[in-house]
Amino acid sequence: MNSSMIELLVLAGIAIFLILKLKSVLGTREGFEKPPVLPEEVKPRSKKQFEVIEGGPDRDITDHVAEGSPAAKALAAMKAAEPSFSVSEFLGGARGAYEMILMAFETGDLEKVKAFLAQDVYESFAEAVAAREAQGLTIEANFIGIRELAVQGAEFDTTSREGEVSVRFVAELNSVVRNKLGEVVEGSPTEIKRQRDVWTFSRQMGASDPNWLLVATGD
Repeated sequence: MNSSMIELLVLAGIAIFLILKLKSVLGTREGFEKPPVLPEEVKPRSKKQFEVIEGGPDRDITDHVAEGSPAAKALAAMKAAEPSFSVSEFLGGARGAYEMILMAFETGDLEKVKAFLAQDVYESFAEAVAAREAQGLTIEANFIGIRELAVQGAEFDTTSREGEVSVRFVAELNSVVRNKLGEVVEGSPTEIKRQRDVWTFSRQMGASDPNWLLVATGD
């Protein structure tokens, strides 16, 4: 064996020794490894953007009446008695009820709205319609829309669980009153009449019947 071959064998032996030594110290790594996890106490913490404040004002109430007013307290008591009650949804229903009942009165067709009227209110409306018919008068009316709608007041009886909400309406309509001969005795088919009313609706909170009754009218 010549000297060159001996030198190569010696160098190979030294290389193998160094590789084995390095593996025993560093260990074996394969592929990508995640960086070490920071200790819990030094982990970066995300900063809160906002905090939810509990017990704030109920916007469903304060959007319609002054906070802390008797009406606000009554509406809050109604919501406590019936958590699904919403003032905004109630006003939406009151808007539709106002148009329906008003037009039924104007045309004299009260039967279709009788279920939404307290007995004394129905009798008062019926008497007015009967008196009108006795004079041979008829009304032609066209409902244009509601310009204003707002809660005027509210009351709640904790014993009977009866809730009452008074609503102020300002509506616009065309109406013409004609006599037996068909002559116009009041109003105009082209003139817009503005009508103001305060109606009070009542219901037992928590009852299975969702309908509110019209229990009083005024202006």
